[in-house]
Amino acid sequence: MFVKSIVSAFALTIAMSGVAAAQQAASAAAAPTRIQQFQAWGAYSYKSGASTVCYVLSVPTAKQPASVDHGDNFFIVSQRPGQNISYEPQAMMGYSLQENSKVNVVIDNKTFVMFTKDKAAWVENAAQEPALVAAMKTGHSMTVNAVSRKGTGTSYSYSLSGISAALKQIESCK
Repeated sequence: MFVKSIVSAFALTIAMSGVAAAQQAASAAAAPTRIQQFQAWGAYSYKSGASTVCYVLSVPTAKQPASVDHGDNFFIVSQRPGQNISYEPQAMMGYSLQENSKVNVVIDNKTFVMFTKDKAAWVENAAQEPALVAAMKTGHSMTVNAVSRKGTGTSYSYSLSGISAALKQIESCK
């Protein structure tokens, strides 16, 4: 199940990169390689053209409401040195998000706001990305709250166990 989730996350990551980039990535990208698992977080890499993309990924430990099909959900922090992107957090959902909605990431009572597009969300204010990653490293709990295209409020709990070690593993991504 976990491997299926990782392959789904990889496919979703490519899909979120845009049609032209996805076509290029599909022809030039290799399947992701798991570098190492650190408790709840895995470190991965894949080739995209001439550059390497590295990321850490985790799946929710709990999903609410229990009565709906959530699909595959992930929280990812990626490094793309070839594009000068360092530690970019992203929430990826198994369903379409409500248009113009926000996703709230709450870590130990501190909230970070993400904008949405299709099935994904990114930090609204890019200057807050380092603060979100720092909060993940020192935090005890992380909850991601979103609204589906159908208007259903959803909530996901993530373990932060292993996030620091996983991020350290990809810090020298080249």
